[in-house]
Amino acid sequence: MEALHLQYLAAAFVYAVFGIITLVLAFWLIDKMTPRDLWKEIIDKQNMAFAVLASAFMIAIGLIISSAIHG
Repeated sequence: MEALHLQYLAAAFVYAVFGIITLVLAFWLIDKMTPRDLWKEIIDKQNMAFAVLASAFMIAIGLIISSAIHG
């Protein structure tokens, strides 16, 4: 019974790591597709439009990843 719970815990951990890696890679891809450095615009210049774009992108990709993982 205890091993069964560890199996679910390990599967959840693997899926979480896969989701985080996918999210980071997708953010990197969007960062390369935008004409300016997205991170520099958000942090240094405090560009609110780019921050909203990045946050909306992260939420959308997170929903897609969670739907793909949960089936």
